[in-house]
Amino acid sequence: MHTGKRYTPWEFAKWTFRDTIWLLLIAAVPTILYAMGWHFLSLPWQPVAVLGTALAFIVGFKNNASYGRLWEARQIYGAVINDSRSFAFTLRDALGGKDNKTVQEMFYRHFAWLTALRFQLREPRSWENTNRRENQDFLQGTYNIPEWGTKLDEELKKYLSEDEFAYILSKKNRATQLIALQSESLARLKKDGVINDIQWMELQNGITRLIDDQGKAERIKNFPYPRNFASVTTYLLFVFIFLLPFGLLKEYSALGNGTFLEGYTIWFNIPLSAMVAWAFHILDTIGESSVNPFEGSANDIPVTQISRMLEIDMRDMLDEKELPEPIVAKNNILM
Repeated sequence: MHTGKRYTPWEFAKWTFRDTIWLLLIAAVPTILYAMGWHFLSLPWQPVAVLGTALAFIVGFKNNASYGRLWEARQIYGAVINDSRSFAFTLRDALGGKDNKTVQEMFYRHFAWLTALRFQLREPRSWENTNRRENQDFLQGTYNIPEWGTKLDEELKKYLSEDEFAYILSKKNRATQLIALQSESLARLKKDGVINDIQWMELQNGITRLIDDQGKAERIKNFPYPRNFASVTTYLLFVFIFLLPFGLLKEYSALGNGTFLEGYTIWFNIPLSAMVAWAFHILDTIGESSVNPFEGSANDIPVTQISRMLEIDMRDMLDEKELPEPIVAKNNILM
């Protein structure tokens, strides 16, 4: 998540540098050939304008859907925050206070759940975009993805007993199994008479809300923006960017007729066509970079920071003195 007022022009230039060079080359080739006398390359501008209008609607639709997925993901993690806090103080008070060993074990098991969930949400998918070259170039030296720099087992070991640690590592969906262990602990407490039926029901409802939050996050993670819509946008964008300089050749060539610029205005086609193509391309790229809100891009939901914040809050409920440091933004990027 970007925490500054805006991306700087340098950041945009760094992110789109390779694409900008390609756009300038695509505009330069027909312009140079036209200037050499290949006037038959000129296309009427009207069909290109109609295609551009249709593309603007399609890109706008895609960006709206991308923002919808991003905002839904933020709402899900907002629910994780609220449900974690309410589960924590309900558990603490139902079991007799912060000094209870079972309370501490279940708190730390919750930290393990937050950790396992964020690692699972950062796992790469074939349709995601962090492996694209421009995104990798932007990532280098700008920010880092904590889940890619550490191992899950090293993080989980800090929170679980040896038996639970070995058991969880043997499972595929570690986050789900950690919630299941929480449920087993509550069932045991109810059977032993430590909590009554009402307390058990309230705590079990808290666990149900947490697993519901996890399922919603996994739905966004594992179901991509429909590939048919994404493919149509990409193909139409490519056609528009390719045809745009051809459609403007005659217009820019005639722009200087009767003035001292006659014969020279054709060269305006290179920067101005590239600029229009860049605007369409960057809007599509922004949508594509926001459509997978857990992949590790600079526009992602800061699941690492939220997990650390919740750990600090819950440790504070236990009156622990040595609290972990909060996650802070690096170059205005918060993970």
